[in-house]
Amino acid sequence: MAELGGIALEAAVGELLSVVLDVTKKAIKFKSILKDLESTLQKIEPVFAEIEKLNKVLDRPAQETEMFTDRLKKAQKLVYKCSKIRWWNYCKKPFYAQKLIDLDASILKFFQIEVQAQMSVDNKRILVTVKEIDAKLDGMRPGMMKGSDLGVFVGPCGVPGIRDHIFGFDVHLQELKRRLLRDGVQVVVLSAPGGCGKTTLAKMLCHDVEIKGIFRENIFFVTVSKTPNLRVFVQNMFRHKSFSVPEFQNDDDALNQLEILLLKQIGPDPVLLVMDDVWSGSESLIQKFMFRIPGYKILVTSRSEFPRFDSTYKLELLDDQDAMALFCHSAFPQGESVNMPDDLVHEIVTGCGGFPLALSVVGGSLCRQPEVIWRRTLKQWSEGQSIFDSNTDLFIRLKTSIDALDEKDNVKECFLDLGSFPEDQRIPVTALMDMWMELYNLDEDGVCALANIHELSSRNLVNLVFTRKDSSDIDGYYNEHFVTQHDLLRELAIHQSSQKRIEQRKRLIMEMRGNDLPKWSTEQIQPFHACLLSISTDETFSSSWYSMQLPEIEVIILNFRTRNYSLPKFMDKMDRLKVLIITNYGFHSTELSDFQLLGHLSSLKRIRLEHVSISFLSESTLQFRNLRKISLILCKIGETFRNCTVEYTYMFPNLVEIDIHCCSDLVELPEGLCDIICLKKLSITKCNDLDALPQRLGRLTNLEVLRLHSCTGLMGLPDSVGNLHKLRFLDISDCLYISQLPTRIGELCGLKKLDMRGCELRQLPSSVKDLGQLKEVICDEDTVDLWEPFKIHLNNLKVTVLEEDKNLNWLPNIHH
Repeated sequence: MAELGGIALEAAVGELLSVVLDVTKKAIKFKSILKDLESTLQKIEPVFAEIEKLNKVLDRPAQETEMFTDRLKKAQKLVYKCSKIRWWNYCKKPFYAQKLIDLDASILKFFQIEVQAQMSVDNKRILVTVKEIDAKLDGMRPGMMKGSDLGVFVGPCGVPGIRDHIFGFDVHLQELKRRLLRDGVQVVVLSAPGGCGKTTLAKMLCHDVEIKGIFRENIFFVTVSKTPNLRVFVQNMFRHKSFSVPEFQNDDDALNQLEILLLKQIGPDPVLLVMDDVWSGSESLIQKFMFRIPGYKILVTSRSEFPRFDSTYKLELLDDQDAMALFCHSAFPQGESVNMPDDLVHEIVTGCGGFPLALSVVGGSLCRQPEVIWRRTLKQWSEGQSIFDSNTDLFIRLKTSIDALDEKDNVKECFLDLGSFPEDQRIPVTALMDMWMELYNLDEDGVCALANIHELSSRNLVNLVFTRKDSSDIDGYYNEHFVTQHDLLRELAIHQSSQKRIEQRKRLIMEMRGNDLPKWSTEQIQPFHACLLSISTDETFSSSWYSMQLPEIEVIILNFRTRNYSLPKFMDKMDRLKVLIITNYGFHSTELSDFQLLGHLSSLKRIRLEHVSISFLSESTLQFRNLRKISLILCKIGETFRNCTVEYTYMFPNLVEIDIHCCSDLVELPEGLCDIICLKKLSITKCNDLDALPQRLGRLTNLEVLRLHSCTGLMGLPDSVGNLHKLRFLDISDCLYISQLPTRIGELCGLKKLDMRGCELRQLPSSVKDLGQLKEVICDEDTVDLWEPFKIHLNNLKVTVLEEDKNLNWLPNIHH
């Protein structure tokens, strides 16, 4: 290791960490930022220790550390300066706070680029003499690795985690690894029918100790799906390695730039590209990624075989022993003892045919069910007919699990609705809640909708993803909840929805490539009687529509990838339309046109826009008479709000909820929004450029929920907030620069819950004692003591200290 004034870099990092720990106790105003810096240093300290050991083995100094010397010395001085800033110095505090944030980013950048690059070079040298290490790695069984070690997922092409209990794949893993590492083989195709566990095995391979030792940080995991977008794949690969994303002229330019990246900026280190879920007919796509680069490997998973490539490995179904183990894990959780006849269990397992997905889904559907339900399932299997043209046993088995869903609470209908969203995309829980509340007249607070999601999850029909560990506990906040679904189950939902004649179906699902509309959309079989319409188009679609008669549509879901998108003109006749969900899955924000078509749709109650520009609102004369909720997710709204001349009370006379999430260009809210006096919920989350709220905020006298989570640039709340007498929940969590509450906070006579984690509050105004209805405060360890003097006045108050589980799950897997 290069020496830093006689001290090894490892020791220097440790010394800085000690300083940070010491100052954190004193500089309370910087505590949250210093804790982030502390976390960074704790993570990299052991890595530097390991690098030093390896350098001693190689008998060579590490030149990369010399450039880091001054950073560590300056860092110590900066941290000491922060400890001397007085609490009243509000001018210096933001300045030094930004300095600390920049320091943390600088250390991370150095570690992720310079150090990782040097580690890759060191790895090459070590691999020359690693026969002993190879022998040890060969003796390691994947089953010995703990699930917690396999769940690391960083970046848009990161390897997803895998579950703790996997049965029957150890031998497959060793054989697949042997084929992939064979000299002269660049492409290995992992092939099997749907539901056999191809993706699981591919993820296991990426998490294998030997594979990670060879490819290290150069493993790219890309889900291809039915309608692949080559440029988006390449863009995500650049982002995954933290390189700036070029503007590609076309697909060929994207591939050329990727080859340069792999050859000159990542090479000569080995690279593994996993192309998951490649559909039949996509051989040409695989070939486009085959570059002549030493050490570059491609693993393809597909339901199809591609004979033209180097090696194909057919994944076999589970044998009886492993199939029984997997089924029992799903049907009898926690090893609970259930009095179910052995022969009955054996027949069910045999009927699943060794398909891991079938065993998991069927086992979950029969979990804790009485014996008569098990026997009815067997009877249905013996009488059942194929629901797909392929006539596979798996689909029949899965159908019985769907049929067993509760009709009473519309759980089955909710499952079938999931086919309306694009393949391989996470589905926002808030979007599902919006549509289900209106389609099935569920309660406004979303409890029934959420219960249905949990019911589907418990039966292994969907997977729930929570990006905040505690988010389910925060009053009605679900923007960081998502649902994912296996492709096979999505196909089942679509097929089940397509059993009736086209004009009699409840759901119409249009998945288009280019401008190829389905034949039925132009045939003379109209009008259609569907209540839900889903249209998914790719980046080559030109927004050209035929006229369609859809008088009974209540929900329309538009999924697209183009920079410009025109709403279908036939929407102006959808007099029963209640919910509009528009999502752009492309890399760039989309400009919408023809939005005026919605102006006279009096039944429209909910609009959700994601990753689009809302410039159409700036001079709009539309009136959404009965609109109750509008959601703007990852939208461009700042310019529109600044230049908007419309009267919001005219445009939204009955709006009760506004949800703005991750809109990075939002700097200020228009004053006119404060005139929507019927508004009950205002949620502005993760809008980092928002620095102030309108002074007229107090005009929203019917507001019950004000959520400002993670608006890191927000400096405070206006005094007029004291007029919000009906406010019951206030969330200012992770608003880093809010240092004090308004003096009139005590006038919030209806406030029952306050979330103030991550705020730099140093004192509370005396009026806090007047919050007679306040029952719960959520805060940090360093602010909990602020409430002690007021507990004598607030008899029912409960102060809870929670630590948020921050992670990168919120990053979308393809778009944005």
